Amino acid sequence: MLSILAGHTLYAHVTTIRCDGVNPGLLGLNKLLSEDSLRRSLLKIPEEGGVPWLQKHLHKCYGPLLVQPWILDVDTTVKVLYGKQEGAVVGYNPKKPGRPSHTYHTYFMANLRLVLDVDVQPGNQMAASYTAPGLWSLLESFPREGWPQFLREDCGFGTDGVMSGAEERRVPYLFKLKLTKNVKRLIDRLMVKGAWTKAGYGWEGREACLKLVGWKASRRVIVLRRPLVRKDGATDKMLANSLKQLGFNFGGIEGKNPQYEHVVLVTSLPDEILTIAQHYRDRADCENIFDELKNQWGWGGYTTQDLKRCLYVARTIGLVYNWRNLYVRLADPDKHLEAITSRPLLLHAVGKQTTHAGQTHIRISKSSSAKRFLLDFVKNAPHTILSIQVDGGPEFMDQFEDACAELGIPLIFLPPSKPTYNAA
Repeated sequence: MLSILAGHTLYAHVTTIRCDGVNPGLLGLNKLLSEDSLRRSLLKIPEEGGVPWLQKHLHKCYGPLLVQPWILDVDTTVKVLYGKQEGAVVGYNPKKPGRPSHTYHTYFMANLRLVLDVDVQPGNQMAASYTAPGLWSLLESFPREGWPQFLREDCGFGTDGVMSGAEERRVPYLFKLKLTKNVKRLIDRLMVKGAWTKAGYGWEGREACLKLVGWKASRRVIVLRRPLVRKDGATDKMLANSLKQLGFNFGGIEGKNPQYEHVVLVTSLPDEILTIAQHYRDRADCENIFDELKNQWGWGGYTTQDLKRCLYVARTIGLVYNWRNLYVRLADPDKHLEAITSRPLLLHAVGKQTTHAGQTHIRISKSSSAKRFLLDFVKNAPHTILSIQVDGGPEFMDQFEDACAELGIPLIFLPPSKPTYNAA
């Protein structure tokens, strides 16, 4: 967990923290395992015991919040592999087509950026039918009064099986539909009709009922449209108005230059079109979570030959991610701080450990704090600062040194064991 918290992505990185004499002591650790010992230890944990244990601790992170209204975001992402690991199968891989991968089926508490659970499956098991069993199992582990206000998922989940499962369990849903042939026909029929409703941010919407092939019943759909913007910033409507000769711009979705882009949502929510559209726009934050977990927390690494240890590490990263999010939210409750910007501020500091008379003292100093003091002092000082004289304390290194260099102020370090040099 210390390796994950430090931002490592490989088992080999564990070796770098074995020489750390400060952070392990702060966390109460007497000994750090090597990377090989860590891999062997994870292998010895039986799956029937390890998975429930991790799920129990994940639940402790968000369990008290279930009494409040919340939204469940469901999505999948791909972890690219470069070996012959278990489950390394070629499937949907938008970044590296043809490359084997693992699929991460993930469940989030929206807006709070808390991981509820994650399941690691082979790369060709990307469809919603592989996500649904874990979704229903997760929901049924909650008390009924703790269920989400609705499920929110991407276009891969707009299938009759998932929607029927949600309807049987009486949980509302909001999914995006793929622009299949019959969906496009619905758009064509609505485009020739008026009375489009404002949906915010330049979007307009209309409501309709639709029953696709394979659906057992008709369902409510919301069709959203927005004028396409050309590279020069002009929309098709603006271009048509600038023509001297009368021209026609049809609202179809075929052709090289369609006038509108469209999004079609299927939902069981009773809300108005503007609210439905905003709910789905808020889902964009789910992609930010994936970007953070894969690029800043190690979901793209910590790979082993077997699928079981990959699942353990994926859930452990989600657990540490939840802990840190809750901790950082206490420091700044108004916004989410990503690890790439807040980790140096909150975790990286210069530590000095001293032992005397049977007592061990650890002094933690942050150069960022000294830097902020310097910038405020320079801003408010009534006179020009010619130079700054400091001792060899760690708070006057790194960021403090860089700040002095940027301000053009000479920084003079006093030699050690010369306290008389501090005299005026």
